[in-house]
Amino acid sequence: MTIFTSEDYEKFRTLRITKVAEALEELLNDEANDRVAPESLFRQAVDDALEVRRANRIERLIAQASFPFADVSIEELDYRDERGGLNPVRMNRYAKNDWGNDKVNVVITGMSGTGKTHLACAIGIAACHNEHSVKYWRMDDLGLALVSVNDDHIAHRNLLNQLKDVDLLILDDFLTIGIDPRAANDLFTVLADRDRRLPTMVLSQTGPEYWVQMIHDRVAADSIVNRLANNSRLIKLGTVDMRREENIRMRQTEDHWN
Repeated sequence: MTIFTSEDYEKFRTLRITKVAEALEELLNDEANDRVAPESLFRQAVDDALEVRRANRIERLIAQASFPFADVSIEELDYRDERGGLNPVRMNRYAKNDWGNDKVNVVITGMSGTGKTHLACAIGIAACHNEHSVKYWRMDDLGLALVSVNDDHIAHRNLLNQLKDVDLLILDDFLTIGIDPRAANDLFTVLADRDRRLPTMVLSQTGPEYWVQMIHDRVAADSIVNRLANNSRLIKLGTVDMRREENIRMRQTEDHWN
């Protein structure tokens, strides 16, 4: 049964309470609520509308983050001893972390295939569920993006502002290969602005000694590496080749064919 008219809904839209009205109408149409006080139904409608709004915001945050794996979670991580720095207690702290007020970076190191990207996505998705903004970039893609907007002042400024102000910035394959000097200068600007203000998560097969060598400007290199390495938590993954194990698992499924 329709309880509210189109004119009512126009008023609700003006007041921006359409979702509350829809939730309330659904509750009022449920015969199980016939003996429930109207004020209780209204409170429940408000709670339901707020939960819908929160779920929509989380969905947007995850989409905007551009995770390569958008369906992973902290709870599903492989915590075997051979994976080094992973344990449920530590990862639950990351899952609940207040990234918007954290000033400490995170450095995840490990050989190719050990699950750095998977882990970073799990942490990032948990951050989105806590309503923090997150942005994932592979360093080669970010370098190209920075160079491509270099001559467009507005686009360049917008990209730098996004990188500077996101609650958690994730940089994958950090300095695995060389970086364009212009992109390196922008990276220095971003990291300098985020330093001890907002955290950056770096994923790499290598460490600070190698990063310095990949930036031609030694002064900028020292500054970038110093800002990252000297104010960070370190997660060092073990030797388990998770990519290889996943490939084996996929080959063992019934629908796999060669």
